[in-house]
Amino acid sequence: MEWALAYLALGAFVGLFSGMFGIGGGTILVPVLLMLFKMQGFLTPYIMHLALGTSMATILFTSLASMRKHHQHGAVNWAAVRTITPGILFGAALGALCAASISPRGLGIFFALFMYFAAIQILFELRPQASRHLPGMTGMTLTGTFTGWISSLVSIGGGTIVVPFLVWCNVPLRNAIGTSAAIGFPVAIGGTTGYIVSGLSFDMLPSPNLGFVYLPSLLWIVLASVITAPLGAKAAHRMKIGLLRKFFAVLMLVLATHLLIKYI
Repeated sequence: MEWALAYLALGAFVGLFSGMFGIGGGTILVPVLLMLFKMQGFLTPYIMHLALGTSMATILFTSLASMRKHHQHGAVNWAAVRTITPGILFGAALGALCAASISPRGLGIFFALFMYFAAIQILFELRPQASRHLPGMTGMTLTGTFTGWISSLVSIGGGTIVVPFLVWCNVPLRNAIGTSAAIGFPVAIGGTTGYIVSGLSFDMLPSPNLGFVYLPSLLWIVLASVITAPLGAKAAHRMKIGLLRKFFAVLMLVLATHLLIKYI
């Protein structure tokens, strides 16, 4: 039961910030899952892959919960979601399959470096100037493929890439966050499918599992996150969340440094 409580608390925290910022929460979820898995005594050498796959599976539920709330506020550009989804699905599945061929150490270092990139982007509010419009089907498919691939490798909903891209394409920030939350669902579909399929051939994974998805932690995290994700989405439309974004970025930097030291 103590592990269930830990996963519930983690899910509540991640769901809240996922809803606020239009991200999948993996930047926090993966490092903390690594710690919890080690504390539970999991002996698999593929513990990083297990954390990534489990985190990606939670996005299936948090993205739906936050997407619904953003949709109620009219903040989702559904035309953009429809055109980018084919590339997202392909790229996310490809990224998860690629992750299975990367060593845990290599994957851990790549994840930590991406966390630095995402944290700096949030901390200094680095956004491109709106200077163009959304591209056509080919451009959106290529963007979706790249976004899905990276998002699956680091188990995020794609907001770190999608939000700046949409802002660059003259989409208002509020709508960019809402649209990013909706895009997180096809990212999760493609990524989770890839992590399940690629993990089926690996031994020494803790059970009950579905490939690289550890089912008990998924259950407890989802139970909490589907409640707090809509609250975060609601807060994004009613509060000034700049200070919370800074706190979130600092937390990411701390966790990234811990992870980098561990794998180097």
